[in-house]
Amino acid sequence: MSLLKLDIYLDGHSLTTEDLINLGKGLYKIKLTPEAEAKVKQSREVIERIVKEQTVVYGITTGFGKFARTVIPTSKLKELQVNLVRSHSAGVGKPLIPERSRMLLALRINVLAKGYSGISLETLQQVIEAFNASCLPYIPEKGTVGASGDLAPLSHLALGLIGEGKMWSPKSGWADAKYVLQAHGLKPITLKPKEVMKSKPSQSGLALINGTQMISSLGCEAVERASAIARQADIVAALTLEVLKGTTRAFDTDIHAVRPHRGQIEVAFRFRSLLDSDHHPSEIAESHRFCDRVQDAYTLRCCPQVHGVANDTIAFVKDIITTEINSATDNPMVFAERGETISGGNFHGEYPAKALDYLAIGVHELAAISERRIERLCNPSLSELPAFLVTEGGLNSGFMIAHCTAAALVSENKALCHPSSVDSLSTSAATEDHVSMGGWAARKALKVIEHVEQVLAIELLAACQGIEFLRPLRTTTPLEKVYDLVRSVVRPWLKDRFMAPDIEAAHRLLVEQKVWEVAEPYIEKYRREHIPESRPISPTAFSLDSLRMNKCVGTDHSDQDEL
Repeated sequence: MSLLKLDIYLDGHSLTTEDLINLGKGLYKIKLTPEAEAKVKQSREVIERIVKEQTVVYGITTGFGKFARTVIPTSKLKELQVNLVRSHSAGVGKPLIPERSRMLLALRINVLAKGYSGISLETLQQVIEAFNASCLPYIPEKGTVGASGDLAPLSHLALGLIGEGKMWSPKSGWADAKYVLQAHGLKPITLKPKEVMKSKPSQSGLALINGTQMISSLGCEAVERASAIARQADIVAALTLEVLKGTTRAFDTDIHAVRPHRGQIEVAFRFRSLLDSDHHPSEIAESHRFCDRVQDAYTLRCCPQVHGVANDTIAFVKDIITTEINSATDNPMVFAERGETISGGNFHGEYPAKALDYLAIGVHELAAISERRIERLCNPSLSELPAFLVTEGGLNSGFMIAHCTAAALVSENKALCHPSSVDSLSTSAATEDHVSMGGWAARKALKVIEHVEQVLAIELLAACQGIEFLRPLRTTTPLEKVYDLVRSVVRPWLKDRFMAPDIEAAHRLLVEQKVWEVAEPYIEKYRREHIPESRPISPTAFSLDSLRMNKCVGTDHSDQDEL
């Protein structure tokens, strides 16, 4: 796939999760590669032969689901396709926001571009024109069980494209679909197979509605947001460690080399790159270098292990989702090179469903450990800072209820992390007797990730407030930059005020990845320059060198005593 100005060329094979996010934002218009156009034409020719020869093929000349053995007369095939879309448009709930509708539509186009669906090139180009004009059908978020594909949401998608139901565009807002299409100079798609010696070939409704694109498009958003918050969680935690006067000894490369999980090693590296006080002098670190603390609490010391597995989980899930968004998930599959169609089960959403359940569980832990760090920041017996990070405690409550909010979000996540894909209910008169429940897996994964972002936003605010009580001491350069970023949108907490807007402002910084943008140059510079690891001396860390040094010092003192 290649990018040219505002165009993105889809081939059904090389779409990335990042590409799909940008398509959802409306940054690109879609075109097909010449190779994709050729494959679409070839598979369509197979469908034309089937209709011409009146061959019995599921979903083309038969009914659907329980009605798979019911052969439909040629004169009724057009009605069959329209009935399919109308009857399957049975979703409920709020409509998808425009960004998610764009992602769903773009992903359906990418799958159709693979050339295994039997859609005509003419019809596919009409779908692309609707996308490029941002004509987005009304798609309720609930109603899919994730097998046979995401039938309800994709049927709502197709319903708008045939000029029925509601549709939205920036130009028209919400209106009847046929009027929105007309306002953009577009015609509704006509759903009918090729009739012998009559009108131009079009496509059955089944090619538009059978697949896992609802699960996968929401999964793309979940994976990308999870990646963003996981990176920034390391930065927020590093700032908290500084405020709580923790040690960097637990991030020593040798510790992580003997348990070489990739995520763990990377998180430890990020902590070193942000906290290395020999490379980025930290007055806060120097102020307690010779304290008598033996080791830090798990919420600080074990960040590489806890954050690390979240990173590895995200990488695992991203691999599955990337494969899924470039997969043919229709039924039946049209194999032009063999000149036949085959009924299979690629529409089953178990892969993305299981992966997204796993994602929710893995990413949630970033919030669970963050909430405990917020507790340490707010608790004076653990932080050596004013209670709830405010002066005149009692008159002011400071971060007391902000911490409660974090605790509430973590508790909600515990329920949301229950896997939806362990459930299955038989549908369609037992022809679809095992389903993935992947739609719910995707939606709740997004909700879990949103909660993680919000909890870390509270920790970010609390850590920056903690810095206020350590002034005039300064932390490392990259963490000072993070502090400055936060203070550009949220002022210090001198006395109680309306806190919700502050949390929202910090949340926005994380969602827009501003915290990462500030810190990343320092992290990558540290990586590029292969800076030798500093291992600060600590009176509580045992080493043979320190033992010999102490003996030498002891000998000198005894000699002085004799004199």
